[in-house]
Amino acid sequence: MDIFSKRDGPRLEDVKAKRLLSENAGTIRKLADQISNGGFSRMQAEQARRKQEPKPDGLIIHDMKARVTSDVPEPYVKVSLNNRVVLVDKSTGRQMQMLGEIRGNFISKKFMLATKENGFFSPLEGDTAAALAHLDGMEMTDTFNDRTLAEAIEALLVPQDD
Repeated sequence: MDIFSKRDGPRLEDVKAKRLLSENAGTIRKLADQISNGGFSRMQAEQARRKQEPKPDGLIIHDMKARVTSDVPEPYVKVSLNNRVVLVDKSTGRQMQMLGEIRGNFISKKFMLATKENGFFSPLEGDTAAALAHLDGMEMTDTFNDRTLAEAIEALLVPQDD
């Protein structure tokens, strides 16, 4: 019976093969280029180019984050494309508070205030809900559209600079 035990480090055959390959790397590269009509060197050059970090020389870099112009939020009311009415900070573009939603179909639409009764998970509380309570269920018409709604809410919530 023969007992083979695992040794530490690489096998002797692997060491010899690596040494043979490294000693003859130039010849192997020449043969590979000759067989591939220069494709082997082009492939290696392309791989080396992909591994390099991008250089900002001559590039125009766009920072897509909103610039914060002040630490004090500048709120305004926005009606989004999916009919959500939110209070947004002008300088960051981030939503500050969900105010409600315009619900309905093409025949009739109504503004629904963000309350528990209207099915919102995070309802408005306190002074904000009280200030906007009279707009809950308001019918959207040609004269009272989403722009008019946003202006009416802004007049109630956003302090005016005079």
